[in-house]
Amino acid sequence: MDSASPQYILKISCPATSGIVAAVTTYLAGRQCYIGELSQFDDEFTGRFFMRAVFRFNAGCKPDIEALRQGFEDIAVPFEMDWELFGSDQPTRVLLMVSKFDHCLVDLLYRHHKGELDMTITAIVSNHLDLRPMAEREGIRFIYLPVTKDTKAQQEAELLRIVEDTRTELVVLARYMQILSDDLCKQLSGRAINIHHSFLPGFKGAKPYHQAYERGVKLIGATAHYVTSDLDEGPIIEQEVQRVDHAYLPDDLVAIGRDTETVALSKALKYHLEHRVFINRDKTVIFP
Repeated sequence: MDSASPQYILKISCPATSGIVAAVTTYLAGRQCYIGELSQFDDEFTGRFFMRAVFRFNAGCKPDIEALRQGFEDIAVPFEMDWELFGSDQPTRVLLMVSKFDHCLVDLLYRHHKGELDMTITAIVSNHLDLRPMAEREGIRFIYLPVTKDTKAQQEAELLRIVEDTRTELVVLARYMQILSDDLCKQLSGRAINIHHSFLPGFKGAKPYHQAYERGVKLIGATAHYVTSDLDEGPIIEQEVQRVDHAYLPDDLVAIGRDTETVALSKALKYHLEHRVFINRDKTVIFP
C-alpha cells in the first residue's frame, strides 16, 4: 500500500436496516479501494444509521473519483442514503467571525499554522476594528461589518454574499458577539459553529463569569455547537469543563473561561474539518 496516496472520506446516514455495511465495503473493494478506517453507529431512538469510511485507491490503480461517485448512486438509492464524499487534498474553506475578544482567533490561527486544522481561511469578518491588525499581520482579508439595529438585515445579507463569493463552506463564530437572525441561522444551517460559556445556571447577559463568581460556581465550562435559531441551543459538538472553588476570583474565572473556550472550539472545528460530525436531529454523532 502507498500510504502517501490521496485519501477520501465517505459519510453516510440512512434509515437503519441490514446489509448497509456489506454493500458499501463490497462496492469500495470492487473498485480497488482500501478501507483504512471504518466507523458506524445505529441510533435506536431515531432509527438512523451513520457511517464514516476513510479509504484510498490501491497502489497501481488509476483513481477515478468521479466514476466512483456516479457508481455509488446505485448503492445509495436503495438504502435512501444521505451521503457525501470528500478528498483529503481539498481543505475546507472557513470564514472566521470575531468581535473584540481575541483568544479564540489567536488559538485557531496558531493551530492552523501548526498544521492541526486543515482549512483555508477565506476571510475574517468583524463588527469591530479591534482585531484588524491581527488579520493584516497574518495576511488574511479583514472585512468590517458594523452592526446596528437599523443595519442588521443589510449586513447579514452582505455576509451571505461574502460567504458565496469566497466559496466559504463553514462559518466559525470565534467569540462573535452578535445574535444572528433566524433567517441567517437557517441559511447557515449545519455550516456555522459557535462557542459560548456553559454554566449551571446559564448566566446570560453581560459579564457571565462575574455572575458565576457571585453564585459560587464549582465548574467553569464552554460549549461549541452548530448555530440554530434557538440561541445557544444548537446540536452540541464539544464541551470542556474545569473545576473551581471559592478561592477563585472573577478574573481567575475569566482566564479559565478563555482556556475552556479555545479548547472546545478548536476540537469542534477539527472534528468538522475531518468530516467526523453527523447532525442527528437536535444532537450530533461524532466518530473521534
